[in-house]
Amino acid sequence: MRFEQPAWLWLLLLTVALVVAYAIAQKRRSRYAVRFATLPMLEKVTPKRPGWRRHLPAFAFLAAIVVLTIAIARPVADVRVPRERATVIVAMDVSNSMAATDVEPTRFEVAKQAATEFVQNLPEQFNVGLVSFARTATVVTAPSTNHQATTDAIGNLTMSDSTAIGEAVLTALQSIQNLDADAETDPPPARVVLLSDGGNTAGRPIEEAAQAATQAGVPVSTIAYGTAEGTIDIDGRNIPVPADTTSLEGLAESTSGSFYSAESDAELRSVYADLESSIGWTTEEREITNLVAGIALAAALLAGLASLLWFSRLP
Repeated sequence: MRFEQPAWLWLLLLTVALVVAYAIAQKRRSRYAVRFATLPMLEKVTPKRPGWRRHLPAFAFLAAIVVLTIAIARPVADVRVPRERATVIVAMDVSNSMAATDVEPTRFEVAKQAATEFVQNLPEQFNVGLVSFARTATVVTAPSTNHQATTDAIGNLTMSDSTAIGEAVLTALQSIQNLDADAETDPPPARVVLLSDGGNTAGRPIEEAAQAATQAGVPVSTIAYGTAEGTIDIDGRNIPVPADTTSLEGLAESTSGSFYSAESDAELRSVYADLESSIGWTTEEREITNLVAGIALAAALLAGLASLLWFSRLP
């Protein structure tokens, strides 16, 4: 937190002076009572003291002054606010290894369902596009606010051989660049969300794609999908297809994206929910004077209410 007008914070010294004055007044009050009555008589003629209750109105009033002083200094804090617009490219691995059944019914079917829900839950004003990749990468739907077109395309995806992760990132970046070139205003922030269950086996290297994403200022968030026990059947042979986390984690880290690992339907949906939250919101500096002033008002009302309720007077 910072303050637009921190000079007003010097008024907090007056609060310290009031605390000292209150303590002195309480001490003098006790001495005055003892001076004019012996202790045994004082216990009989005076009612039972309210204890901590007699201090609460004063403390609440002092708290109101402190918080009001902070409000006058115009505090500014980081506040989480929804994004007004953004571009999200969903890049999905459609290689044959996605047919593995370690995630029931298959990795591919669960991935399509989870990606569909992810797109449906993004804000309507976001541009969303779809890139599929196996041996090559293809822009299935260009980024637009027509989310239904993207969800329909996800449902129609089919599998092929090989895995071109680098090509997928570079294709997604080109799709974003084409959209930004057509924009009449400043382009919105962009993000690539890439799901894959294997390493890069075709096309340009991941390092080249990561460098291009970094230069474009586009984070690539990656999801390593599947278990270490995943297998597929090819011509009667049982071929292991474990998820490759190393390359995907490196891609995310080098582009300032987020890395996730999902080994089940529930985990994958949780990952997409977390991505939805992080992409749909941003942190901005906002002045919170009204909020702080409201807290000060609440403290002042508490002081007045407590004093009226217990002592029939205002503090």
